[in-house]
Amino acid sequence: MMKNRESYLSTSVFAILFVLVLLPLAAVLFQIICPGLDISKFDLSNLTILGDIFSRPLWRKAFFNSLSLASGTTVCGLIFAAILAWIRTQYKFAGARILDLTAWALMIIPSFILAQGWVYFAAGNGVARSWLHLTWMSDFIFSYPGLVTVMTLCKWPMAYITIKTALEWEPIRLMHAARMNGANSFKVWKDVQLPLMLPALCSAAMLIFMDTVGDYGLSSTITAVYSFPTLPYTIYSAICTSPARFDMAGVLSLCLMALIVLAMFVQYKALGSKRFDFLDNGTQQSSTKNIGKFKSGGVSVLSMIFVIIAIGVPIGSSLIMSFSSAISITKFSFTLDNYRNILLSDSSLLNGIGHSLGLAVIAAAVGLVIAFGCAYVLTYAKTPLKKAIDMTTLIAMAVPGVVLGVGYIFVWNQKWLVPLGLHLYGTPAILILAVVAAAIPLINRILLAGMAKIPESLLIAAEMQGAGFVTKIRTILLPLLHNSAVSAVLSAFGGSIFNLAITTILYPPNWETLPVWIADSYNDLHFGDAAAATIISGICIITIMVILERLLNMQSAKKGKVRVYGNDTKA
Repeated sequence: MMKNRESYLSTSVFAILFVLVLLPLAAVLFQIICPGLDISKFDLSNLTILGDIFSRPLWRKAFFNSLSLASGTTVCGLIFAAILAWIRTQYKFAGARILDLTAWALMIIPSFILAQGWVYFAAGNGVARSWLHLTWMSDFIFSYPGLVTVMTLCKWPMAYITIKTALEWEPIRLMHAARMNGANSFKVWKDVQLPLMLPALCSAAMLIFMDTVGDYGLSSTITAVYSFPTLPYTIYSAICTSPARFDMAGVLSLCLMALIVLAMFVQYKALGSKRFDFLDNGTQQSSTKNIGKFKSGGVSVLSMIFVIIAIGVPIGSSLIMSFSSAISITKFSFTLDNYRNILLSDSSLLNGIGHSLGLAVIAAAVGLVIAFGCAYVLTYAKTPLKKAIDMTTLIAMAVPGVVLGVGYIFVWNQKWLVPLGLHLYGTPAILILAVVAAAIPLINRILLAGMAKIPESLLIAAEMQGAGFVTKIRTILLPLLHNSAVSAVLSAFGGSIFNLAITTILYPPNWETLPVWIADSYNDLHFGDAAAATIISGICIITIMVILERLLNMQSAKKGKVRVYGNDTKA
């Protein structure tokens, strides 16, 4: 009976993932040889259009811009993240917690918001030139090295968290063995610690590369002042031109996915079949060391300077612009008109905030249910669909939002769906499906990390006592996964509100969302309104997330204890 339940669950999970993830991707690829997904137009000779990627100037430039930007950001971001993570786990210094908080904040703040802040700062009439007299800043930021710098400051937190987690444990037995054989400190680090860090470094590099190459927010924002077309922005342009170039969108989406697959292949070859497990009784948790008042002060100052540059400059510039009465900081005069404009009762921003909050709540709630089933199957179920589900979740995590959005247009904009009532394009329903699909991979990974700590023997013992499938989930898994579930819900909620790529491509007419409203105001040169909307919505969303966190954790205030292998584990 239990196996039948698990089989039914795995089949249901895979079917949902197939509709939400695999079907849109298949439609993007099939669009090349079957325009409009009309089988009567099927023609394999259409594959020759793939060769145009290197012959058409715009396609070629977008491809190499994306590749070079992602490669440069990966290298720089990995170096910065590794250095910061090493310092954070090795030394005690004031501001260490602020560094961690900054990393988490930058992971939540969308790239287009940060990019807008950097434009306000570095534009010819921006903060850097007008207030700080840094006349060279505009030429630097709006160049390839400058874009890599901005993107590095946006993407380093993902690698930082990954590497920092790996550095929290030290193979002390192996390190002592190396020292007993005459190795100095540098050789111990090079021959023992660094090789064992390879999986974390590869994962960190992969996260930066995937997020950068598929980033639509920065390219759509920077393009307003500096021509630097990338694949995501060019795909969006192909959909929005008249007539829409679906063939062009399909080809460029394939190229974008090819870059991600190539990166995954490089990671696989780098790791090979080597073993990197070292957690045993010869491993101890690393502890930070005192390095003296003078050195600690120096590290603290440097870390605070980095925090100010990474998050203080873009957010501070947006705050300054929100109180400006003109599009130029040069002519700055303090005003509250921008805030007054966006808070008017007839302002479409309020509707946009309401729509985005509704989408975020649905994405968090529905995504949690689907991702929980997915994580359960991957952790405990014994089913032949396990590998297929695991691969699908990895694909969903790697797929850029712009590609997913294009795939949804191809799937749900078919004439034969009209009589069935399933022609979802141009309705809020398609947007709901897309944001749920984008939220599932993140929630799933967080829940997987939580379930990995819960031994299967607990579930087996419950079954032996007569507990059914629902009972063991309700009484064992849900209490022990409470903290992981809260983190997953809040992460999905925050990420779904500012999902610019998907909402820009799929939002229905007269059904605006918060990120679309901000982006449109920015593109229409209403910089003050866009900046004020960013500040107001940011404060509101942070407040809502804090309240949600408190409400979701109210039950855990009465802490209970659950015995796990003789240890007291707080539920």
